[in-house]
Amino acid sequence: MASQNPCSEKQRVIIPNKHGQKLVGILHECGTTNIIILCHGFRCSKDSSLILNLAVALENARISCFRFDFSGNGESEGSFQFGNYGAEVDDLHDVIQHFRESNRVISAIIGHSKGGDVVLLYASKYHGIKTVINLSGRYNLKDGIEERLGKDYLERIRKDSFIDVKKKRSASFEFRVTEESLMERISTNMHEACLRIDKECRVLTIHGTSDEIIPVEDAHEFAKIIPNHKLYIVEGADHGYTNHQDELASLVVNFIKEILQQDNCTTS
Repeated sequence: MASQNPCSEKQRVIIPNKHGQKLVGILHECGTTNIIILCHGFRCSKDSSLILNLAVALENARISCFRFDFSGNGESEGSFQFGNYGAEVDDLHDVIQHFRESNRVISAIIGHSKGGDVVLLYASKYHGIKTVINLSGRYNLKDGIEERLGKDYLERIRKDSFIDVKKKRSASFEFRVTEESLMERISTNMHEACLRIDKECRVLTIHGTSDEIIPVEDAHEFAKIIPNHKLYIVEGADHGYTNHQDELASLVVNFIKEILQQDNCTTS
């Protein structure tokens, strides 16, 4: 028999970003001052199974959380861009400011895949968040492009100023990569960014050994350079933690419970 959900009904929240675009999100309200922000990955949304499962796990632990779509993704306004790391950091900042203005305390920011890079980049730029959870983020953003765009992607994009990516099975149009968005990704240096993360900021990295998109070695690179860092490797987990959702949720929720307890002890 399923346990009764301790949180109230989910609330749809619309937050304007700095460009006036509406960011759409779902607030899982548990009546706590503390709140966790969840960030989805590349070509995903707030409704991806991984993000949804984490939100439910946090709910069951009576921890309020907010999952939202970055601009150009899901239900949020704006056009999809291939790189866009800086814009997504700005979106996250606008979301955090919205909740701070409502007197909420942002206890942690969590990101999966590209969202993992976004939360780390946020922590390198703004030092107000004390806990960051990076789920399967990429260490070197120059990696993975050739697999998606083809070996000659630089020559092609310099010639045409864009590359249209098609779905592998149907060959139908999926999205356009502009030269500007590609260069933004290539020039985003995660190593340098991580060196700027405040030493008081607690960072947890979780990665699967069977990740078929971003190799587990990337997690070890983050562990080498982030000072206040914990690393959990999930044996056999793929990039989406398809068969390891419960283990992932348990690791995340237990870590957050631990840091909330520590923060309560510090302030009491």
